[in-house]
Amino acid sequence: MLNSPSSVPEIIIPDELLPPKELRLSVGGSFKAIGTEFFRYFVELAGLQPDEAVLDVGCGVGRMAVPLTQYLSDRGSYEGFDIVESGVTWCQSVISPLYPNFQFQRADLYNQYYNPTGTAQANTYRFPYSENCFDFVFLTSVFTHILPDGIDNYLQEIYRVLKPGGRALVTAFLLNEDSLSGLEAGRSTLELKEVFETYRLADKTFPESAVAYEERFFLELADRLGFSVNSPIYYGSWCGREEFLSVQDILLMSKS
Repeated sequence: MLNSPSSVPEIIIPDELLPPKELRLSVGGSFKAIGTEFFRYFVELAGLQPDEAVLDVGCGVGRMAVPLTQYLSDRGSYEGFDIVESGVTWCQSVISPLYPNFQFQRADLYNQYYNPTGTAQANTYRFPYSENCFDFVFLTSVFTHILPDGIDNYLQEIYRVLKPGGRALVTAFLLNEDSLSGLEAGRSTLELKEVFETYRLADKTFPESAVAYEERFFLELADRLGFSVNSPIYYGSWCGREEFLSVQDILLMSKS
């Protein structure tokens, strides 16, 4: 893990910003621990400043938003959207009244598990924001559940809403020599048995459950759309690595 530098402030999450237990359990993992872990990456890796405009793609029950309420200033702003109505409603009713510069929207996107009645599709969805309005966009555990045409569209939309020079932090499962070795040796936490040209699935009947992408495909797509992918990529433990930063692979990209 990274050493904690003095530039990353300690974040204490107020009890009133903890969602009910059933909502916390619905997203898996520790609400506080994962939220503060990624807050650290936002500041240390992406250089997030308190007065910047932030977009959270897949805001869930506010796990990433809550630490940011203690960091962003009144000059900063946060926007988040998600497909799960219960999570968005809780954020709107609890976080926004206390922090008016934090706003949440529900996107009626189809997802076989989370929103099976959704009317919009990831491959055509247009983010409900204007061009060049965010300094920083992040997606955690989103690209691990979207198929290639959706990835292409989401990256185009991220590029559209980012300001020139803006940054994006995304997590993914990237297939490269190291991760494929872990998969073949049975060290991975995922069984990616369904193999396609540029990606693998854990379950063909439920494709959104887990998607891993060929690293070269992902990097070439980002480059074609105009992103600069920062080096290094921070690889995760998901495939059985002994040295890692987080569970998923983390990429930091800039709008050229």
